[in-house]
Amino acid sequence: MTAEPGEAPSLEVKGLAYAYPDGTQALYGVDLTIGRGERVALLGPNGAGKTTLVLHLNGILQGGLGEVRVGGLAVDPKDKKALREIRRRVGIVFQDPDDQLFMPTVREDVAFGPANLGLRGPDLDRRVRDALTRVGMLDVADRPPQHLSFGQRRRVAVATVLAMEPEILVLDEPSSNLDPASRRELAEILLSLDVTVLMVTHDLPYAAELCPRSVILSGGVIAADAPTREVLTDAGLLETHRLELPFGFDPAAALR
Repeated sequence: MTAEPGEAPSLEVKGLAYAYPDGTQALYGVDLTIGRGERVALLGPNGAGKTTLVLHLNGILQGGLGEVRVGGLAVDPKDKKALREIRRRVGIVFQDPDDQLFMPTVREDVAFGPANLGLRGPDLDRRVRDALTRVGMLDVADRPPQHLSFGQRRRVAVATVLAMEPEILVLDEPSSNLDPASRRELAEILLSLDVTVLMVTHDLPYAAELCPRSVILSGGVIAADAPTREVLTDAGLLETHRLELPFGFDPAAALR
């Protein structure tokens, strides 16, 4: 996905502030722009506001201050038609794939979203086949998802979102609980996708591998927004925001 001249960015967040009903302030005026086709890691300690930000991108959370636009379209809770389109454009892959897989077969899970948009017959079959092919899971289309390994279920969860043909793929801790082979396979899949990617992660080597740009959200504000190499080689910045590299990982060497 490459941006055309004058084309709206995939994501524009301007002055986003949000407090939960109990009074807890989660975001304090976040500004973030992500261009079409960018792969960006969203880093930060627990409680930084990352989930709150992500849930604003498709209108799951509403009522705060500021503005969110996806591909130029405003996230407006009063505009139900626009909100439906926003939720197609912003595909969220949750940390636990079992939160997204609930149908008797993999094929039915991947078909669920497009079918709800009115897709039927050969068009629906093509959409499902293409999504499963992109994640290397077409051969398990007729199996129950609960019979798959955790890594396979995560790939199917990605396929359920890809079947909606989203503009932005939002991944919540995609590498968590994966064995090394599954971790590598998922990375190869994500690098092959022609979509904008926002990856929420504590896995700094995975961020280094997949995302040229990293944003640190800390205390409800953007604390850093820079090339991943700059972020991960700034020891003081990482320490301040409770981010730690694994023992033996040298980001300067990994990101040459």
